[in-house]
Amino acid sequence: MNTAIVFGATSGIGRRLTEILIENNYKVAITGRRLEKLQELQKQYPDQIFIQQNDIQKTEDVEKVFNTIVQEFEKIDLVIQSSGVGSVNQKLEWSKEEETILTNVVGVTKLYDLAYNLFRKQGFGHLVGISSIASLRGNRAAPAYFASKAYQKAYLESLYIKTKTIKTNKVFITDIRPGFVDTAMALGDGIFWMVPLEKASKQIYNAIRKKKRVAYISKRWALIAFALKIVPSWLLKQAT
Repeated sequence: MNTAIVFGATSGIGRRLTEILIENNYKVAITGRRLEKLQELQKQYPDQIFIQQNDIQKTEDVEKVFNTIVQEFEKIDLVIQSSGVGSVNQKLEWSKEEETILTNVVGVTKLYDLAYNLFRKQGFGHLVGISSIASLRGNRAAPAYFASKAYQKAYLESLYIKTKTIKTNKVFITDIRPGFVDTAMALGDGIFWMVPLEKASKQIYNAIRKKKRVAYISKRWALIAFALKIVPSWLLKQAT
């Protein structure tokens, strides 16, 4: 049986991906801050779920939880990083910026490193980071969120480049870049091209199954990504 860890499995994309993995014969370790939500999933799938409560901002605890799961499962095939926070923060309130940085940068980096080093040691494994279309450019309404996603994008690409040093060629890095998905993470009102959670989760799983390097969710967001990469900053200043 294949094994997976889903960080941030209490709701949204992480929770639905957990269910899809179970449907596809995975044994899954799930983590998150809300223990009761983890226990709900475990009750539904008692033979395939292993739970560990975790706050990704606490990097020492992240390592303890990760090592506990590895010891329980003995080998890990797949790690999905779905934890994340973000706020519309026009006034640059530091508490909101700090929470975003601690979660999306510090905590996520710790997890990426743990996963990569495990896979290098195993000689196989697949790391999946849920970044965002927001990783491509800046934004006046949520600077820390957009910047943190750009950091994740660059870090995942760096890890992908590092896999050249792993001779087995069986370590894979996937960057999932959703547009707006109908979850609590969708920031703002009047959201453009909102994608239903079920559709987004199925497309993400298909990208994982195909071991894609980068996947936009839904696929039509690739068109927006192309435009964002070439549009000049002065135009973004007028539009955003």
